Amino acid sequence: MKSIVILISGRGSNMEAIVRAAIPGVRVAAVVSNRPDASGLAFAAEHGIACAVVDHQRFADRAAFDAALAETIDAYQPDLVVLAGFMRVLTDDFVRRYAGRLINIHPSLLPAFPGLHTHRRALEAGVRVHGATVHFVTPTLDCGPIVVQAVVPVHPQDDERTLAARVLAQEHRIYPQVVRWFAEGRLSVDANGRVRLRDERPDESAWTVPALEC
Repeated sequence: MKSIVILISGRGSNMEAIVRAAIPGVRVAAVVSNRPDASGLAFAAEHGIACAVVDHQRFADRAAFDAALAETIDAYQPDLVVLAGFMRVLTDDFVRRYAGRLINIHPSLLPAFPGLHTHRRALEAGVRVHGATVHFVTPTLDCGPIVVQAVVPVHPQDDERTLAARVLAQEHRIYPQVVRWFAEGRLSVDANGRVRLRDERPDESAWTVPALEC
């Protein structure tokens, strides 16, 4: 049984997707938020999951917050830490502490549109496809080894809201799958920084993409 801790800052819809997926061999040990008013905490509590808050506003700087956050996470001894709408830039020391067991989902096809406002930027750029990326977290923001991407079309009539909804639906599909692969011990990162899926089956080929240079 693999234990995971999920970090959220708001509703945590990707956290909900992972919990609802009831992934075999995975136990959600805790949901941790940097905001005491994060609505996702109520969902977690209703599902019998331990909840914790490490309020970033109570700390003088990012390093102090990250140290307290790591202490809270480590109390649950997770095999994997999952960022699910966690709206904080983490320090290099924190990221290195969980190297190889810290993943994030980003609402774009990285390396395109790292950072914020991805849907607006995609529309402004006039791209024909957009999507979501699950990746291992490294100290360089939104530039870690890519595990999987989901692609959605961009329609001429799209606005930020409609495009975001289409991408979010795919996020809810791919994030539980990546957690499952991790729990099964099937993910590895090769010497070139590319994620490999061990014993890949034909029906999984559409899930995997090569890592791209940032």
